[in-house]
This record gives sequence, structure tokens and C-alpha cells, in this order.
Amino acid sequence: MLVLTRKPRQQIMIGDNIVINVVEVQGENVRIAIDAPREIKIYRGEIYRAIQEENQKAAAHIRNINLNDALPLK
Repeated sequence: MLVLTRKPRQQIMIGDNIVINVVEVQGENVRIAIDAPREIKIYRGEIYRAIQEENQKAAAHIRNINLNDALPLK
């Protein structure tokens, strides 16, 4: 993990096409702006973890399905 100290209006570059701008710092809150290509998905950490949890639940449910029961018999 890389830990950087930045001030408002300073940037962090990730590769050639992702820019993180520090917009504002108020106490313990930091506002950032992320400029990235549209095809790159950006989520808040808690949202990303919730998506992963739901995906795992869905995958577990699919593993428990017997395809012979799901398909109509001819």
C-alpha cells in the first residue's frame, strides 16, 4: 500500500489516464474527485464489498441448483 500526503488542489496520478484530485479537507473528511475513463468502474469501498457479497450469495445459490431439475423433460 502506498500512503501519500496531499493538500487541496494537489493530484495523484494512477497510470496515464486516472487522476485523483484532492478537492477539500475538513477535519476528518476529505473530498476527492476522480477523473478516469468511463469503462473503469469506481465504487465506494462499502458498496464494492456489498456487491461482492451479493455475487457470492448468487453464485452459491447457482451451485446448489440441479440442472436436471431446472430443465424440462422431453
